[in-house]
Amino acid sequence: MPSNIESIMKKLLSFFLFFSLLVVDAQTLELASPESVGMSSERLERLTDRFKQYIDEGALPGTVTLIARKGKIVYLEALGESDLEAHKKMKEDAIFRIASQTKAIISVGIMMLQEEGKLLIHDPVSNYIPEFKNSTVAVPNDSKEGYEIVAANREITLRDLLSHTAGISYGGGAASQLWKEAEIQGWYFAHRDEPIVETIKRLAILPQEEHPGKRFVYGYNTDILGAVIEIASGMPLDQFVQQKILDPLEMNDTHFYLPKSKQKRLATVYNQRNGVLVRAPKSGGMEGQGLYVDGPRKSFSGGAGLLSTANDYAKFLQMMLNNGVYNNHRLLSRKSVELMTSNHLDSVEFPWTGGTGFGLGFSIVTDLGKFAKPSSIGEYGWGGAYHSSYWVNPKEELIVVYFTQVIPIANVQDHDTLRALVYQSIID
Repeated sequence: MPSNIESIMKKLLSFFLFFSLLVVDAQTLELASPESVGMSSERLERLTDRFKQYIDEGALPGTVTLIARKGKIVYLEALGESDLEAHKKMKEDAIFRIASQTKAIISVGIMMLQEEGKLLIHDPVSNYIPEFKNSTVAVPNDSKEGYEIVAANREITLRDLLSHTAGISYGGGAASQLWKEAEIQGWYFAHRDEPIVETIKRLAILPQEEHPGKRFVYGYNTDILGAVIEIASGMPLDQFVQQKILDPLEMNDTHFYLPKSKQKRLATVYNQRNGVLVRAPKSGGMEGQGLYVDGPRKSFSGGAGLLSTANDYAKFLQMMLNNGVYNNHRLLSRKSVELMTSNHLDSVEFPWTGGTGFGLGFSIVTDLGKFAKPSSIGEYGWGGAYHSSYWVNPKEELIVVYFTQVIPIANVQDHDTLRALVYQSIID
C-alpha cells in the first residue's frame, strides 16, 4: 500500500474511532421497544405477571423495576402500592431508601478524587483520619472476658475499605459490647445529631473484628470513605455528591434527606412478621420508616444514607456501563471503571455467594458455574437493606434496577426470580 494511502486510511480510522467514542459519551437512557435491542416484549410480560402474583399473595407491597439494554429503557414497571393502608398506587417515580446502594456512589467519589490527585486508594486511612493510625482488633480467646485487644497487623488502607477487607463490621464481633456502649452499631445514621466525621473518629478507636486483609467483613467501610471524601475534598459529603455526581448525571430525585415537597413520593417501609406485611414504625431505626424527612440532617451516611428512584439510579449505572461517561459528562476514566469492576479479593473468599468476588464497591461474578444463576462473568452489582437490588452486565450491555421496601424479609425468592425472568427475555 502506498504511504500516502496508508496515511489517509490511518486518519480515517482515527476519525472513526473518535466518532465512536463521542457516540458512547453521549449515550443516555431513552425509552425503546424491547425488540429493538434484542429482548422480547412477550417474555417480559412473564416478569410482570409473576411480580403481580407476589403482590397479590401479600409477599411484597409494591415494586418498581427498570431494565435497560444498549442504552435503551425497555421495561419500567410500577406494580402494587407504595402505601397499603392508604391504597396508594405505586408509581414509576416513587422514591426509595436505597441503603447500601449508596456504597457504589461513594466508591465512585473516592475514585474521582484519585483521578484529581487528592488521594491514592493505597493510602493509609490515617493520612486523612489520624485516629486510625493505631487500629486494634478484638481477638476471641478462652478468658473470662472472651477476647483480647491486640494491635492490628498493619494500617487500614482506602483499598481495604473499598473492598470490605479492612476487618470493620457493623459493630459485631467479640467486642460488640464496646460498640454498643459507644452507640455505633448497625447501618442506620439518619437519627444522628453529629457530623459523619465525628462519628467515624469515635469508631476508629474501637477494636475491629478482624485484621486488615484477612477476610471479607461487611460493615462501616464506606461510611469511613464518606468521611475521607469530606476531608480530602474540603466539602461536606452531601455537597460533594451533589456537585460531582448527582448534578452531572441529572439525578434530580436522589438525596440524603428528602425535601418535604417530595415526601408524598416516598414509598412506605413494611416489616415481614410471621409471613405477613406490617407497616413499619415511624422511626424504629433500621426497621422503621427512618428520619429521612424530619431528622437532624447532619449525618451523611456514605454506606447507607441515600434515597433515589429507579430512573435516577439507572443513570448512575449507565455511566458505569459507558466506562465513566453519561450525557457528555465524564465522571471517571475507563481505567478507573475497569479497576472498580475487577475482583480485588485475591486469596480472600467472598463468604455469601459462590462464584463471586468483590471489586471496589461492587460484587463481581467470577465463575458462572459456581454462581449457578443466569449471568455473565464480569457482571457487577449489589443491593440494599430494604430488599432492593441492581446489577450491570457489560457483556450483555444490560442494567437492572429493582426497588421495594420490606425489612426484614425472608422466604421470598423475588431476587432470583427477577434474574431468571430478565435473562430469559434476551432473544438475540
